[in-house]
Amino acid sequence: MPTKEEVTNVLKQVKDPEIGMDIITLNLVYEVRVENGSVYIRMTFTTPFCPYGPALVDDMKKRVRALEGVSDVNVEVVFDPPWQPSEELRVMFGIGVR
Repeated sequence: MPTKEEVTNVLKQVKDPEIGMDIITLNLVYEVRVENGSVYIRMTFTTPFCPYGPALVDDMKKRVRALEGVSDVNVEVVFDPPWQPSEELRVMFGIGVR
């Protein structure tokens, strides 16, 4: 059975195609839980209307399922709380920086 850290490392390979950064660095993943081979991921998108949302979820599931000992992957997409880029990301993207 994989650890939370192993799942998180796999999720670092999943990139938002529009931004080109991984979903962990973007702080899109709120929770990762591993229980008896089942993996639960709670996440959000940069916007509720993200055109790449379904593809991101499919990519996540495919990569996590490839880990030894994973029997099921459940991804819950939430918008509460809404995505807020970290201070570091705001500086990188020039958001709210004067």
